[in-house]
Amino acid sequence: MSVKRLVETWGTVVVIEATSTALDEVTVSAAVDEVEQFFFSVDRDFSTYKEDSQVSQIRRGELKVEDASEYVQQVWALCELSRELTLGAFDPWKADGGFDPSGLVKGWAAEVGAQMLVEAGVEKVLINASGDIVVRGGKPEGGPWNIGIASPDEVEKYVKFFDVTDGSVATSGDYEKGAHIVDPHTGLIAIGARSATVIGPDGAICDALATALMVDGVDAQKWIGREELAEYSFWTINRHDGTAWSYGSNKGY
Repeated sequence: MSVKRLVETWGTVVVIEATSTALDEVTVSAAVDEVEQFFFSVDRDFSTYKEDSQVSQIRRGELKVEDASEYVQQVWALCELSRELTLGAFDPWKADGGFDPSGLVKGWAAEVGAQMLVEAGVEKVLINASGDIVVRGGKPEGGPWNIGIASPDEVEKYVKFFDVTDGSVATSGDYEKGAHIVDPHTGLIAIGARSATVIGPDGAICDALATALMVDGVDAQKWIGREELAEYSFWTINRHDGTAWSYGSNKGY
């Protein structure tokens, strides 16, 4: 039994695909309903545009992190970890207006949503949160998911593919929003890379690392080889000459 749902949240459309041979349609749909409601709660709690969100309250100094929800505390801790892993190339506390976890939270939400479905008994899962993709169990018909990376110049043209069965893929770039990522080291627009893709076991970390790659570009060699990132692979399009480089076990094709 397979259920596909399009959820409008975070100002975009999130795709949820859940397939199970053991569960009936009602049960799978109910599990997807839970994930959909979770996504709505993420938008409510983490939006920097909603004045009453918990993140907005934290940014204004009206709410302490230790008094926030368990999910907000979890994202805060992941942001701290990601800042340390990238030597400060990912730093949500340097954002204009204060703490802004937007560079990690979509990947985190997709990761949590996928885990919710797996725990409900769904064997094959795909969640695509506007380019932050989490898959579990491979495709419904068998084999790995074939994840295409769009050209930053022609979004309908794919320039790289990665096969992923259980894992996450996050891509950051100036495809639709233009140059919007800020270099926390300088406070200026990031010019390290044109496009950055990270493949690995955790969607939140992939999302943060992709943002950090956009900041550091080739200078990310300072941290991508860290032992803690041994399960992650990187593919980056350089900003100035259009060439690309990769690092890690999943080289794609």
